[in-house]
Formats: sequence, C-alpha cells, structure tokens
Amino acid sequence: MTEWSYTVRIWAIRKRPYRKPYQLRWQVGTRPHSESFLTSGLAESRRAQLVTATREGEPFDVESGLPKSMVQKEKDLPWYQHARDYIEMKWDHSPATTRKNLAEAMATVTPIIVKDTRGMADHRLVRRALYSWAFNVKRWDEEPPPDVKEVLAWFERKSLPVSALSEKMLVRRALNACTKRMDGKTSAGSVIARKRAIFHQALGYAVDAEMLAENPMHTLQWKAPEKVDEEVDPECVPDPEMAERLLAGVRAQGARGRHLEAFFGCILYSAARPGETVGLLESDVHLPRRGWGRIMLRESRPRAGRPWTDSGEAHDRKGLKHRSRKAVRPVPIPPRLVALLRWHITAHGVAPDGRLFRTARGGMVQESGYGEVWAAARQEVLTPQEWASKLAKRPYDLRHTAVSTWLSAGVEPQIVAARAGHSVAVLFRVYAKFLRGGEDAANAKISARLGD
Repeated sequence: MTEWSYTVRIWAIRKRPYRKPYQLRWQVGTRPHSESFLTSGLAESRRAQLVTATREGEPFDVESGLPKSMVQKEKDLPWYQHARDYIEMKWDHSPATTRKNLAEAMATVTPIIVKDTRGMADHRLVRRALYSWAFNVKRWDEEPPPDVKEVLAWFERKSLPVSALSEKMLVRRALNACTKRMDGKTSAGSVIARKRAIFHQALGYAVDAEMLAENPMHTLQWKAPEKVDEEVDPECVPDPEMAERLLAGVRAQGARGRHLEAFFGCILYSAARPGETVGLLESDVHLPRRGWGRIMLRESRPRAGRPWTDSGEAHDRKGLKHRSRKAVRPVPIPPRLVALLRWHITAHGVAPDGRLFRTARGGMVQESGYGEVWAAARQEVLTPQEWASKLAKRPYDLRHTAVSTWLSAGVEPQIVAARAGHSVAVLFRVYAKFLRGGEDAANAKISARLGD
C-alpha cells in the first residue's frame, strides 16, 4: 500500500566531485531522498518539478519520494494493455457468459481510446480482432491470422495511456460507443447498462493501480438513451390457459416437439430458467405416483460457446443465478408436471449421464433448436394479431407465467421469491405490474375482514 505524505522539504542543489556532480536532496515525511545529475540545468529542472508539486498541494510517495502525478505517470500503461490486464484479472473467477460480456465491453470502448484513427481497419475486422483474440485469454497462446495480428499491432501503437481518461470528454465518447450496435442502431437498455458497468469497473481497476487519481465516471454527467426496464411487461406473458395451448402446439411438432414438451413444462410449472432446465438430471426430480413432486435445481448450463468455457464445451456449467456454487433451489411441482415428466422418462429415457433432455445425438439441448419448435408452436396456436405481438415471444416468458400465476393465486411473496430464485425485493421490482393487478382482490379481502 502506497504511503503518501504532504510533509516535504527540498534543499538547494549541491556540487560534488563525482561523475554526476550535481545532487538534489529532499525529504518526504522522515525519509530522505537524493538524485544526481550531469548538469546543473537538469538538476534545477527536477527541483522545479518537485517545488511545483508541493505548491499545488500534491501528496508525495514516501517510498519513491515522488509527487503523485509523477508516480502515476511512471505506472501509466496504454489502455489496450490495461484492458487486457483487467480481463486477465477477472477471467479465472468468471463464468463463460461473463467472459463474453467483458470482451464485448472492452471491444466496444477500446477503438475510442486511441490517439487517432488513421490506418484503423474495417470496424468488423476490428471487432473480430478485439473480441475474439485480444480479450479472450484462452486464445493468447495461439497465433492469430495475419489480418488480426496487424490490427492488434495497430492498437498497441495507437492506444492512449490510461491517464488520458482523466479527460471527461474521452470517457463520454467511450460511453456513447456503449450505446450503439454495430449497425449504428441504439442498443437495448440492459446491454448499455452492462457495458457501462464493466467500463466503470475497468476504470476502478486503473484507480487501484494508481494510474488514475479517481474514477472519472463518478463526476461525469452522462445519461443512457435507453432505460433498463426491469418490470416484466404483462403483454409478453401468456395466461395459464394460453400457455397450456402452446405446450400442446409444441407436442404437435413431431418427435422433437414431443421430446421438448416436458422441457417447456418445467419452465411453465416450476419457473425454472431455460439454462437450469437444460442440465436437469433424473436424480434431481422426485416424481410420486400421486400428488405433488419436487425438482431440485442445482446449476445452470447456458450456452456460451467453446472459445469461452474452461471445458471447451459449448455449454458452461455454473451455479444458480446470484447464488453460491453449491446452492440448491427446491421447487414443488404440481401433479400435471409430475405426470408429464414421468411420461417423458418412459417414452424417451434419459441420456447416459442422466440428463432428462437431449438432442437426437445425445448432446445438450440447444437454444436454436428449442427456439425453432417454440416459434412453430406459437405460429400454430396464436391468432395473426397475437403472433405479431410480444405475447409469448420467448420460451422464457413461460417462467413469467409461472411466477405471475403463483402471485395471483395468493401465494405469499416470500414463498414465490424462494421458488423463483429471487430475493423478495427483486420479486417486487420485476413483477410490480402483476402485484398492482391484485389490488382489487386485496381490497376485497380487507373489506371482508373489516366487515365493510
């Protein structure tokens, strides 16, 4: 930890009979420092720097004896190198999807933090070089293609030092880049917020490394053009009856649809996220012949792509969202899902590793595959007007159906939150519109209790 002091004494330059005869001496706190020079001009110049720093109220590093501005300059790195250091620092403890997000954010801001754009390659090649090579630690030992290698060498030459980000307008330009997609259109609010947060963390890492005195984003007046709306839009959420019709539409899609009916059923009746359902094992489900059963959700298997996972598999393996790696979420499931899963196991069996759902070749269920089946079911079941709307646009909307159904049934919010894998605060924030929708029923219950 750097120790700073404002107690500085600087003495006059003295001449000695040595190879570097002009010696400058000063003291920071109680620690003496000295530096020798060939000429009196060089010695006077350094003394003037130290005197100026004291007059401007800069703290001095007790260890090196230098003012903070000079310490930061010595520690300064090009932004390109700092961004790679930041990615490397985060890499080992980040799931594959987070690694992709880190690389995407750094690939967005790095082309802005350059001395000039002369000689910069096409933006698509720049994107590929930065996202797939510069900021993917797994590929650092590989030899990139010649065109990528040339782009990376260009950024090594042209990248501004991290200290340049003390200029707020440069930070503003980088943040503005976070709001745009590659086609120039405005990104979704959640994407902008994610990139901004990662850029903020990278700047904070520069503060920790003493390349910046403070995080410039703390005092920057900047507002994203798109707000992050965490509340679920009721127009997207099918009611339980519509959801069951969509499951029937899935079943009507042939062998692949019949295999995926229980997959979608787990999302609808247990509020499991698709990534949590992909890796569900037979041993994780309790399916009695009668009554309610139980699903034990232990992990999520999102598809991130082989370049980003430690295993080299397309699907990452990580703990439940916002939970410790060993956390388990038990969810009671209604008899209709119990029956659906029992039928699924009887008709299709399980994969060699015990997974309930798999592709025709035994692999992990792919988002593209189940997405096609869902799109076909949606087109078959919905009216043209409903199909053109946001209603049940994604399989994930079945999870919202589950949670909103529980809430409208009068289940206590803390129980709903626990089953859905939320905190109660997040439940209230995300499902606020559905909670407001129950006001009439709540008022009726209160009136009945009061005898009104």
